[in-house]
Amino acid sequence: MKKRVLALLLGTVLTAGVFAGCSSSPEPEKTDDSQKTEGEAPSTEGESTTIKIGASPAPHTEILEQAKDALAAEGINIEILEFSDYILPNESLASGELDANYFQHEPYLISFNEENGTNLVSMGNVHYEPMCIYAGKTTSLEEIPDGAKVSVPNDPTNEARALLLLEANGLLKINADAGINATKLDILENPHNLEIVEMEAAQLPRTLQDVDFAVINGNYAVASGLNMSDALAKEEKDSLGAKTYPNIIAVREGDESRPELQKLVEVLKSDEIKDFISEKYQGAVEPIE
Repeated sequence: MKKRVLALLLGTVLTAGVFAGCSSSPEPEKTDDSQKTEGEAPSTEGESTTIKIGASPAPHTEILEQAKDALAAEGINIEILEFSDYILPNESLASGELDANYFQHEPYLISFNEENGTNLVSMGNVHYEPMCIYAGKTTSLEEIPDGAKVSVPNDPTNEARALLLLEANGLLKINADAGINATKLDILENPHNLEIVEMEAAQLPRTLQDVDFAVINGNYAVASGLNMSDALAKEEKDSLGAKTYPNIIAVREGDESRPELQKLVEVLKSDEIKDFISEKYQGAVEPIE
């Protein structure tokens, strides 16, 4: 009997010792973050930021590709999404699918905002693309047949720009009051009875064989393989077009202060990128000084 009581007492002591051992487990060691001064932000050294940019294939994508290394050195990676029209890149920016886009000039951006109720803004000019007149079925501006067909962009700002270039070469007379808002309805004098054919800007190079001349935006001319030396006439550096229509980096209103977007603009306006533009495009694209 005594032995049985002793065994029960011993078992009770051992069981209590087991529970005591569990309750006294050492506390986990504090991590480095838990030892930081209260309110101190974790280190971000070595981290990078990715921004999505919508762009036309040429020259915009090519220029952005050239800027990648300089931006990567600043911890900024860029993802380039190519667009072949003028509508989707602004819609995608407004909806938040993009952080910025690079394909348009500011008059077009303003027109887009007014028509679509968006709030997109320019963060800076990068380059301008001289709009040029290219030959289709007729190879000389001095030998224009009566009633010649001339295709121009159908969006308001680029149509005005095309008409002003035709006027600068003595082919039309435009109502001065219309300025950069001119349409073919503002033609006051048309000595050759030119038929102005409005079409989407991206389609202009593809339809050259169907018209006598086409007035083509620089980015679509470059993308289609047209050379500056092929042009019959172009906007000069001191022209209204060159001063009014530089291509911009566009962002959503309120994003202008984002450091990664400010650095993007800084790199695109750097001497390195200016030299690249001048050497690669030989006048078909001109950096903004």
